[in-house]
Amino acid sequence: MTRSFSIISALAVAGTFATAALADFELSSPDVTDGAAISAAQFANSFGCEGDNAGPTLNWSGAPEGTRGYAVTFYDKDAPTGSGFWHWVVTDIPASATSISPNSIPDGAVQGINDAGITGFIGPCPPIGRTHTYQYTVHALDTDTLGAPEGASGALTGFFLFQHTLETATLNVIAGPRQ
Repeated sequence: MTRSFSIISALAVAGTFATAALADFELSSPDVTDGAAISAAQFANSFGCEGDNAGPTLNWSGAPEGTRGYAVTFYDKDAPTGSGFWHWVVTDIPASATSISPNSIPDGAVQGINDAGITGFIGPCPPIGRTHTYQYTVHALDTDTLGAPEGASGALTGFFLFQHTLETATLNVIAGPRQ
């Protein structure tokens, strides 16, 4: 009985340390706040929105051991498409990077095609009268080159991401309702 209690105790302690280690990877921004509404300037300047398409600077810290690179995604899970909407996908971000913005992509990083069919960032533009939650996510990867094919959709890139993600850190922002 003592032996099984010791094993269970050891597993509980190990689980506590593993959980604490996972809690260290953080994503922050001077331009957006987790759970808060975005500014008018951050809305897209297309699809009926008249924002400035101003994407935020994102900063991360506390990457897990074994991180060889990063990817950043910006995704609208509430989009009325049946599959969400990928606003921004950046892969092959070097392990030495700790920040990114749509206007400052680290050397070697690759911007993918978003669901609007363009390479790079596009701001939120929820349908009139609706509020959507958007997710900025940094993925700590076990590889320095993701290997998604050139021109891959956000969904296909996501398939590759989930094979190589060690840990993620996310900021959720709100857009809408617009009139």
